[in-house]
Amino acid sequence: MSYTLEELILDCKSALHEDSGPAGREMVRSFVSRACLDEEFIVKHLSDPRAPERQVLYEDPEVGFCICAHHYKGAKGSKPHGHGGSWAIYGQAVGQTFMNEWKCLQEPTSNEPGIVEKVAEYMMLPGDAVVYNEEDLHSPRREDTTRLIRIEGKNLENVVRKPYAVGTIE
Repeated sequence: MSYTLEELILDCKSALHEDSGPAGREMVRSFVSRACLDEEFIVKHLSDPRAPERQVLYEDPEVGFCICAHHYKGAKGSKPHGHGGSWAIYGQAVGQTFMNEWKCLQEPTSNEPGIVEKVAEYMMLPGDAVVYNEEDLHSPRREDTTRLIRIEGKNLENVVRKPYAVGTIE
């Protein structure tokens, strides 16, 4: 039996009502992993070739979390970033993503980006899901078309993110 979007929504709500912190997010991470391994879920929500890169499938009016489908065509990467005081869970459904995690060496200022150094690098494959809590810095890189499910602690559409650059402090 297929895992439905409605079941994912209810599971996420239940977990986040029980614990809105890291333990609840870990439960949500397991639900995202389940959805990323469900072929019917992927076909229904992640297979439209005309879909935008980021598509909000659901935004919870009470808890505030969002379930997003991400459709990346071809290679794409991003600079080190956090989620502006929110958390996010990345779930790999199709393809592979090379993920880097970063340690902040120097906070950004109004004039300069923060300085970070790489502390981990790994590949996400279908079914993998990872929690990035508030202020966890990371950067994904994709070498080919990928599809992901991302749960955001709040809708990140208009959240301002701090800029970071890779470097060392002298």
